Amino acid sequence: MTAKAVQELETLKKAVIKDAWPYWLGGALLGLLNIVIFIYMASPWGVTTAFVFWGAWIYQLFGGHSETWSFFTLQPAMMQALKGGLLNHGGSIINIGLIVGAFLSAAAASQFKIKKIKSGRQVIAALIGGLLMGYGARLSFGCNVGAYFSGIASMSLHGWVFGIFIFVGAYFGSKLVVKYLM
Repeated sequence: MTAKAVQELETLKKAVIKDAWPYWLGGALLGLLNIVIFIYMASPWGVTTAFVFWGAWIYQLFGGHSETWSFFTLQPAMMQALKGGLLNHGGSIINIGLIVGAFLSAAAASQFKIKKIKSGRQVIAALIGGLLMGYGARLSFGCNVGAYFSGIASMSLHGWVFGIFIFVGAYFGSKLVVKYLM
C-alpha cells in the first residue's frame, strides 16, 4: 500500500468513525432503517414494547407469571412472542443491536466515558425522569422512535401530537435541569 493510500484510508476512517455525521445523513439513514424494519417485521419501528417483554422475562426468572398480564392475554401475538423468548423477539434483537452499536460507536470515536455521579439530587432526578419517561412511553404508543418517528411515517395523528408535546416537554425539562441540577 502506498503512503497516499494509507493517508486516504486514515482520512476516511476519521470521517466515518471519529467525526460527527451531518444531521441530514443521519436522518436519511434512520429513514432507510425504518423502511427495512417495516418490511422485515411488518410493523413500524418501536423500542419500548421490547422492554415490556424484558420485564416479563425477568419477572418469570424470579418465578412470576407474566403470562397472566392482560397485555399478553388480550393479544395472541404478544403471548406468542412472550413464549418465543428473547432471541426470537425481533424488537429485542434490534434493541440489543442499538445498545451494542451505540457502545461500539462511542468507543471507536473515543467518546465513551464513565462519569462520576455529582450529587444525590442527580440520582433522584434521573430515577424520577426515567420512570416518567417509561410510563409516558407506554401511554403514548411508544417513545420518540415508536410514537414520533414511526407515528409520523405511518401518517398517524398521534405522531404529530406526540411531536408537539415532546418539544413542549423538552423546553420545560431543560429549564428544570438548568434551575435545579446545574
